[in-house]
Amino acid sequence: MENTQENPTSQNPTPADDASQAAAQPQADAGQVEQGGADAALAEAQAKVAELQDAFIRAKAETENVRRRAQEDVAKAHKFAIENFAEHLLPVVDSLEAALAHGSDDLAKVNEGVELTLKQLSGALEKGKVLAINPVGEKFDPHRHQAISMVPSEQEANTVVSVLQKGYVIADRVLRPALVTVSQPK
Repeated sequence: MENTQENPTSQNPTPADDASQAAAQPQADAGQVEQGGADAALAEAQAKVAELQDAFIRAKAETENVRRRAQEDVAKAHKFAIENFAEHLLPVVDSLEAALAHGSDDLAKVNEGVELTLKQLSGALEKGKVLAINPVGEKFDPHRHQAISMVPSEQEANTVVSVLQKGYVIADRVLRPALVTVSQPK
C-alpha cells in the first residue's frame, strides 16, 4: 500500500491545498495583467512610431515635390522671361517688313513710316519697362552717365551739357549709360 499523506500532489486535494493554490493564482494573474499592459503599451508606442514615420516620409516627399516644382518654375521664368517683351516688338518687325516690301520712292512717305515705326518701338520699350535716360541739365552721375568730354559752359561744374547717345534703364537698373558731355569747372 501506498502512503498518500506523504504525496502532496495527490488526486484528492485537501482544503489547505485549495487555499494555497487560490492564493498563488491571483499572483500569476496579476503578472499576466502587468505583462498584458506592457505589451499593449509597447504595441501602442510601435503604432505611434509607424504613424510618425509615415507622416515624416509623406512630408519629406511633399517638400521634394515643392522644391522640384519651384525649380521648374524658375527655369521656365528664365526661359520665357523675354516672351512678353518680344510680343511688344513683333508689330515693329511687321512695320519694318511692310516698309521694305512696299519699296516706295517717295521720301516723305518713307520718312513718315520710319517715324511711325520709331513710335511703335518706343512704345514697345516703355511697355517692357525700358526707359530712356536724357539727363541734359542734370548733375553728372557716374552710375547712369558716361562722360566723353568736358566743355566750357555757363552751367555749374559737372552738369550734363549735351547727350551724344541716350542711355537706357530697366526698372532702375542701367542697361546702357548715356554718353554725355559735362561742363568744366570755371
